Amino acid sequence: MTFKISGAFERFYLCHCSHCRKDSGSAHAANLFSSSATLTWLSGQDCVRGFRLPKTRHARSFCSVCGSALPCAVTGMLVVPAGSLDTPLAMVPDGNIFMASRAGWEHDLAAAPAFAALPSPPAATR
Repeated sequence: MTFKISGAFERFYLCHCSHCRKDSGSAHAANLFSSSATLTWLSGQDCVRGFRLPKTRHARSFCSVCGSALPCAVTGMLVVPAGSLDTPLAMVPDGNIFMASRAGWEHDLAAAPAFAALPSPPAATR
């Protein structure tokens, strides 16, 4: 699955709403927004599936083969999951949105230990 984005992104937000947390399975979704960029599918467009949550503005696209998050057009706006890009991104997030509904465990995440890879499980106690 490959695609090309032509144009600039206007905003980059980390969204903490309950819908984005459930979509990502994480503390937030990282999405780029553009009202003028265009999306061109280079391969795999037939595997793209979409989902719109009724009575909300929440929508997402994903690959039906691997489940990866993909760009989605939502009411005149192109929304691109930052993690779906294969090229370096020069932008940094403009901010965190919907913090009122963030996960209860999402406090002081910067203080959590950082590992370069999955750490070894602790040794079994005898």
